[in-house]
Amino acid sequence: MAEEIGVISNKQVILKDYVSGFPKESDMLIKTSTVQLKVAEGSEAVLVKNLYLSCDPSMRGRMKISVGSYAESFKPGQILSGFGVGKVVDSGYANLKKGDLVWGITGWEEYTLIEQPNKLFKIHHTDVPLSYYTGILGMPGITAYSGFYEVCSPKKGESVYISAASGAVGQLVGQFAKLFGCYVVGSAGTKEKNKFGFDEAFNYKEEQDLDVALKRYFPEGIDIYFENVGGKMLDAVLLNMKLHGRIAVCGMISQYNLDKNEGIHNLTQLIFKRVRMQGFLALDYFHAYPKFLDTILPLVRENKIVYTEDIAEGIERGPAALIGIFSGENVGKQLVLVARD
Repeated sequence: MAEEIGVISNKQVILKDYVSGFPKESDMLIKTSTVQLKVAEGSEAVLVKNLYLSCDPSMRGRMKISVGSYAESFKPGQILSGFGVGKVVDSGYANLKKGDLVWGITGWEEYTLIEQPNKLFKIHHTDVPLSYYTGILGMPGITAYSGFYEVCSPKKGESVYISAASGAVGQLVGQFAKLFGCYVVGSAGTKEKNKFGFDEAFNYKEEQDLDVALKRYFPEGIDIYFENVGGKMLDAVLLNMKLHGRIAVCGMISQYNLDKNEGIHNLTQLIFKRVRMQGFLALDYFHAYPKFLDTILPLVRENKIVYTEDIAEGIERGPAALIGIFSGENVGKQLVLVARD
């Protein structure tokens, strides 16, 4: 009956309060509200039915009061938001119509009214799984592609090391590097996670000395390090970089749940070895999305890239799926299936 009069129930994931330390499911709650199925007359907003929600490490930083971050902190009592894939239910925006598929920033809820639809990406290619637009064809894909090709400036035959190599970004960076003709080693939380054709992989949890481990796999040093972890891993890598090496700083997941970040002790190696270390964000490269798709879609269609997803079904499982990425429980891109259509 509610649907007939233009209102429908809407499950939402709410942040209870700012989070200190490792996040817990109890830091979030599932609430049910209602939403109008029509956008207000004269509005340029778009109402989207969310199909998939992306679990991204960057969301952890928004669960506490952040200073100097590129993304605003969530507020207690607020709906979580992040990247997702959705279907347009109603639109006041000229470039989107009912039934269009989109990806971009959306709420962690069943339906989201998006006030700035110009920031959404319209999905034109539906011969690949829609879920891929939370990963390989979305923000993580652009992150991996731009970080490796633009920030790292690779050369064929170079030695590449990727931390958190089984995650959404790491699995892609390693495969891009292999396709480019590099020697590739990845580390993750379990040995079984090398499903992506790297030359070598190791479980960092089994290594008592990361410096020794890296010297085992890179006896002549590392040309390119794709940084996803930070902390002790970064310190060990700095000791093993080659002259004129490059470090692309994508994330530092080991630090996100600490109240005080660990210090880095080997930064003088940047001077001694003339290493270039650069942070970057995917949004710096969103303007090149069409070119990115032209490159990646053929690789996906021809199965030249292995892409693994870890899908939690139902928005109720969203909190558990999100916190799981911080303990390495996921293999591949973690996402939440909200609705199939």
